[in-house]
Amino acid sequence: MSVLFTPVRLRDVEARNRVWVSPMCEYSCEGQDGLADDWHLVHLGSRAVGGAGLVMTEATAVMPEGRISPYDLGIWSDAHADALAPTARFIEAQGAVPAMQLAHAGRKASTDRPWTGGKPVDAAGGGWTPAGPSPLAYAPGYPEPHAYSTGEVRAVIDAFAAAAARAARAGFRAVEVHAAHGYLVHEFLSPLTNQRTDEYGGDFDGRVRLALDVTRAVREAFPREFPVLVRISASEYVEGGWDLDASVELACRLKAVGADLIDCSSGGNLPQQRLRVYPGYQVPFARAVRERAAIATGAVGLITAPEQAEAIVAGGEADVVLMGRELLRDPYWPLHAARALRAEVAWPPQYLRAKLP
Repeated sequence: MSVLFTPVRLRDVEARNRVWVSPMCEYSCEGQDGLADDWHLVHLGSRAVGGAGLVMTEATAVMPEGRISPYDLGIWSDAHADALAPTARFIEAQGAVPAMQLAHAGRKASTDRPWTGGKPVDAAGGGWTPAGPSPLAYAPGYPEPHAYSTGEVRAVIDAFAAAAARAARAGFRAVEVHAAHGYLVHEFLSPLTNQRTDEYGGDFDGRVRLALDVTRAVREAFPREFPVLVRISASEYVEGGWDLDASVELACRLKAVGADLIDCSSGGNLPQQRLRVYPGYQVPFARAVRERAAIATGAVGLITAPEQAEAIVAGGEADVVLMGRELLRDPYWPLHAARALRAEVAWPPQYLRAKLP
């Protein structure tokens, strides 16, 4: 029996299987207003039709300046919730769990679309001054970010909480705090990007405070029966930077404030990172956090084959796998994987004529 295609429950929410759609930015809000449109409905809805257990939005900004690009989704107003509600309804109607990643891009905000260069954009190009824990630019050619005051940090926490409430109002049944990939919360975690001297900087307790305060606030604002996930970069691959031991300790503390699953990614905070990429290269992080922090985890990163995904969950390395590029290539990967693993899963009735014996 396939473990990959067994249900998994977090709080009162049950996903039909353990193949989850990883957050993937689409850079497709054409009005540069953060409002979802037909692209987001079709893109995310297709993965629900394709059999995924949980379908997560791209990094959805809790504040306008928290977008990675002017073309990213937002959730900083009720209008944004209203625009996303049809997508959540459609995902749920197909049997998948609708989820939203809540995000703030920090010093890596205000960049162009990747296919037009991905470089920082100024006000003339629809951009803005990014903000972060300290006035340290991400890389040469990037602007020096505005260093948030203590009061502004607390406003960010409030924005995450308000975003979580709007996500629930829009029909999303899970949310994920984005604390990875060099975006704002990760920037606060790392001793290499956080040079603050207030309560949100300094020693380990200070640097993890924002991640804990955001997660606690999101947990309090989101319905108790729905799960809160947190995505982390378990290592930033730079000497003296954030590492696995720090991630395990953070996971323990996140669990204590209400996190239900840690989504284990890596890297992204510093351009000088040194990492070796190979199939499943981040899976050991998920296993270590799961075992040492006693919390459910998700594995992500170059997971492409049904047998590979099955081995990860069947072997106890993670509770779920989150897939990105492979589900861009094939939205119906879960249906095909189930057949390869001899698991019987329900197909959309509209597609039954294409189901092979």
